[in-house]
Amino acid sequence: MMQSLHSAVEELKRVDHQIYVSLKYTRTVDVIQNILNRMVDGYSYLIDALLKHAAKEKKVPDEIPGSAIEKADLLKETYPDDTVIQDNIELYLLLRKLLRAKNVEREQEYRRHVTMKTIIEGREEIVNIDIITNYYLFQRDFLSYIQTLLGVKNESMIRDDDTPYF
Repeated sequence: MMQSLHSAVEELKRVDHQIYVSLKYTRTVDVIQNILNRMVDGYSYLIDALLKHAAKEKKVPDEIPGSAIEKADLLKETYPDDTVIQDNIELYLLLRKLLRAKNVEREQEYRRHVTMKTIIEGREEIVNIDIITNYYLFQRDFLSYIQTLLGVKNESMIRDDDTPYF
């Protein structure tokens, strides 16, 4: 459980750097996709930590499912009234779909408004610098929430303010 939380913190530190440094100098959809990939990895670690905690408290069976979708569904079933967990699981599933999308359009590359567009389940999804920054801040808050829920001392993130560098 502790290793999963530590790994999640490390992934979010990388996301922080990529958003506030890499995207500032290399404004491409490839960087956005790399950030999405790291965010998905961070969520995977957080989900694992939460499932291990739930198994320890006998809320879920000791045998935790192997697939990411099954883990997400199990968490949604285990914490049906916890809107923070529910909303973050939904974001996690959306990020996974964004990464797997085949029909990705790139707009405004090398400019401030670099944008990744795709269609997911019949709806156009847009990811730009502002949106991905909001996703990151949402995930960072989820990390703090999970650390509090598990009674773990919060590991500090790189930056405490929410002011973007661009």
